[in-house]
Amino acid sequence: MHFSVQTDHVHIIVEADSGDGLRRGINGLAGRLARALNRVWRRRGAVWGDRYHARALATPREVRNGLVYVLLNFRKHLRAAPGVDPRSSGAWFDGWSHDPPTRPEPCPAAPARTWLATVGWRRAGGPIATHEIPGGRVK
Repeated sequence: MHFSVQTDHVHIIVEADSGDGLRRGINGLAGRLARALNRVWRRRGAVWGDRYHARALATPREVRNGLVYVLLNFRKHLRAAPGVDPRSSGAWFDGWSHDPPTRPEPCPAAPARTWLATVGWRRAGGPIATHEIPGGRVK
């Protein structure tokens, strides 16, 4: 659904029908990304560590906080000015409190399917402002 590429890791928000579906999806994504990165780097071998952190988001507030965390994480780590992270799916996100930058290419992430990810999170604080910072602070 949404992603943010950091300097040494990736944040993603995904939807899955089951724990097994989540594992298969993450493993497939990790494999495709590793092959692509190794091709670019002209090398072979492991790219990812053997772990990932998964957390089920079960309430509208948790989903909204997760969206802020993923889409605005660069503000926390880089102390960046308010704006849309250029290394995220933020340009295609339709939940900003302002108009996002336009992107001519199609969104590289799948659209949300569940009530929680399409409507529910909006009931826990409304649209997201680019001046929000993960952790609940606003600057």
